[in-house]
Amino acid sequence: MPRSADSSITLAEIARIAGVGRAAVSNWRRRHGTFPTPVGGSDASPQFSLADVEAWLRQHGKLQDVGRLERLWPQIEAMGDRALSGYVIAAVGGRVQEKQIRALGAACDLTGDAGTLVNRAADVAAHEGGQKTFDFLFTRWMDTYVRQVSVTPPQLASLMIDIGQAALDRGIEGQDAIIFDPACGTGSLLLAAAQSMTRNDRSASGPTLLGVERDPVPASLAAVRLGFINGTVSDANEVGMAVDIRIGDSLRKDPHSDVRADLVVCNPPFNERDWGHEELATDPRWTYGLPPRTESELAWVEHVLARLRPGGVAVLLLPPAVASRRAGRRIRGALLRSGALRGIIALPAGSAQPHSISLHLWILQSPGIDDGPRRLLLLDSGAASVPGRGAAGIDWPRLHRHVLGAINAYPWGAPPGHDGRSDEMPDLPEGSAAIPVVKLLDDHVDLTPARHVTNASHVPAELHESWSRFGGLVKELGELSRTLSALDLSADDRDVARITVGDLGRAEALTLRSGQALPAYLRDGDHVPADAVSVLRVPDLMISGRARAWLSAADVVAYQADGGTLTMVEPGMVIVVGVERAFRAWVHAGEPLVLGPQIYALRADPALLDPWFLAGCLRAPDNLRLASTHTSTSAKIDVRKLQVLQMPLARQRHYGRAFRAVVQLETSLAAIRNVGEGLLHTLGDRLAAGGLSSS
Repeated sequence: MPRSADSSITLAEIARIAGVGRAAVSNWRRRHGTFPTPVGGSDASPQFSLADVEAWLRQHGKLQDVGRLERLWPQIEAMGDRALSGYVIAAVGGRVQEKQIRALGAACDLTGDAGTLVNRAADVAAHEGGQKTFDFLFTRWMDTYVRQVSVTPPQLASLMIDIGQAALDRGIEGQDAIIFDPACGTGSLLLAAAQSMTRNDRSASGPTLLGVERDPVPASLAAVRLGFINGTVSDANEVGMAVDIRIGDSLRKDPHSDVRADLVVCNPPFNERDWGHEELATDPRWTYGLPPRTESELAWVEHVLARLRPGGVAVLLLPPAVASRRAGRRIRGALLRSGALRGIIALPAGSAQPHSISLHLWILQSPGIDDGPRRLLLLDSGAASVPGRGAAGIDWPRLHRHVLGAINAYPWGAPPGHDGRSDEMPDLPEGSAAIPVVKLLDDHVDLTPARHVTNASHVPAELHESWSRFGGLVKELGELSRTLSALDLSADDRDVARITVGDLGRAEALTLRSGQALPAYLRDGDHVPADAVSVLRVPDLMISGRARAWLSAADVVAYQADGGTLTMVEPGMVIVVGVERAFRAWVHAGEPLVLGPQIYALRADPALLDPWFLAGCLRAPDNLRLASTHTSTSAKIDVRKLQVLQMPLARQRHYGRAFRAVVQLETSLAAIRNVGEGLLHTLGDRLAAGGLSSS
């Protein structure tokens, strides 16, 4: 039987168990000589015995019920094996669903320490809730093995499902309809399909969800995740949505070889060499030609087409090179001529792994008896000015609206011109075009959207709007420059006293609160409810400069009811980021939000401190130097050591107005830089393309 003493945990995990911030745990180590000594790790990241920590927390009255799940995870992680820990989590999910799941495989036969952990987790689930326990453990498992498991982000999965539904000329509701993923991984795409079906109509009969995955561990987890659809534990959920996940190699020996699906969604493996080129040379699926050894992605394209019903639609996520590599040009040409390839969408870089490249979505349709469409829909999200700076920097709601705008405008039924009378196309959104197939069938058959999509018709309006914005910013900068240049900065500051934030707190001139560890069910994506509370985290600030995660109002109430602590910030409070690389301080002026770890909230007593004056003093570069605390791996800010000028409230307000003008200048300079870069890009492109009028 596994013992808690066999598991080791970090300071951050101790903080989550106790429901406090990591700073509180560090204080306990300094103040209490009885705090457990490290059993491993390093000076910068020590590890402690879970059993010793639990005993100490109980002895000092600091162990709360909120830590049940947190105490469970280190015991599973201590097994040190991706497959075994994954099987344990899948077995827990199967246990709480109280049913046999075909794809659980080895997860059904766990014995010894692993089996004991399953029993222990089932006991925790009885108190915490079955799905909550499974979701928590699954999220931790994914975070731990993120480099070993490829996953489709939920925002992208939702987009792919919506594209497929929009492109179908019939609905996919009903028990006879099939949605299929031949490389389903942990089931993200099928889960998005299930959520879409239940969100649209909970009373309708749902389609059958089928999946294949060659790695038995993700396959087991996928089966369990889908078993939780709508929180039900029956073989088919409350909308009659049957699920069948099987373990197998779809290309070599497909366990769903007899399937003919209405919709196929897939994020297949990229750049594989050993996909079965020799042994599958005579396979009847290669209707469009035998894929070269170096074109495994085209093998998946042809496999998917072979699994579609007539008129069925497939949406595949593929690397951009598939659209242009010379080795695949004959198959691409055959796909165009037959009408099987209907559209290609270039996504912003960072949409999914690998995050450094702009992946493509291929829209395929099983050809009918006609001679195929005369056009291919191409959409370039870069040309559509949809921003993307890594996964956290993508404006998913905007991208979703733009892509679906083009999909819904395009005629997916009978292709234009098939009646012999009209070849007209409806107006398509910016960044998209319907290119005649005959123009694409050259020696290269390069289908990269950026090669064919232009925005010349939108350039004049865009330039007018950008120049108008640029002019307004120049005027604003002029006004700010006159205000700030008029400041008399010749006063002798040697006699001005200073006081630290810590001393101000002790004098009750302000209260300082640190951001807390966040709930495991923190949400990050679109479909944000109106009552959602934004959550500010250091990584989001470093990547996009703004909050991207959120909690629903119900999440906040439930978390606090369970004993969790959240640091809420209201308008007028000062926020300070306690990490050197992201250090900044500002007066919060928006809606209330929750602060994550290493971010601090200061509430100033308005009778003693002006918040703009306080924020201006805190953000001074000298303060960064004075309050930095360096470790072997990072540089943090001791907010209590930050210094503030000591002066009467009236004079503080005078300084506060000046500090506010400085912040406005900073904001305007950043805005004019962004607008200016856009102008330079557009002007350069249009001039190089010959867009200058001769008049």
